[in-house]
Amino acid sequence: MGHKEDLLEGAKRCLLEKGYGRTTARDIVAASGTNLASIGYHYRSKDALLQQAFLALTEEWGQEVIVAIEGSDEPEADPYRRFRELCSLLVGTAGVSRPIWKLQTEVVTRLDDDETLREAIKGPQRQGRLDLAEGMLGIDPEAEPEKARTAGLLLQALTAGVMLQWLADPETAPSVDDLVAGLKTVMGE
Repeated sequence: MGHKEDLLEGAKRCLLEKGYGRTTARDIVAASGTNLASIGYHYRSKDALLQQAFLALTEEWGQEVIVAIEGSDEPEADPYRRFRELCSLLVGTAGVSRPIWKLQTEVVTRLDDDETLREAIKGPQRQGRLDLAEGMLGIDPEAEPEKARTAGLLLQALTAGVMLQWLADPETAPSVDDLVAGLKTVMGE
């Protein structure tokens, strides 16, 4: 790898270990084995490098989720069984995904003060919704764009809510059974 790739990998490690706000240029240089000048040469600034590293991490995590979805059985026809499968995947990855969820939560808190970061994540967030709808529910975004968009919005909201509960208090965070029972209650069953 060259300095550019080394910097990106070092920045990704720093983000997961230290977080967005506590990562310094010197941390990145130490983690990557490069030098300070390389950051400016390849990425213009530490902030631009951190944005790129954050986007790369979330994309890699998204790809891991897609691989897990593709490895599961075909979606069940029964909506509650399908919902249970989705929740099993989400809750089942809570422990492993904690560092990336923690980072995502920190980044969200920075968006009001960082318009560049806000703009950088808009496209990936919108694409993520469509990927969730397609991967988890089998809805083709090209064939049914509005259905994919609204289903993706719901899945993204569910994912974020479950994520926050697992970050705040894993002992009382929702189980798969809790989520299915909650859905049945909301649906009036």
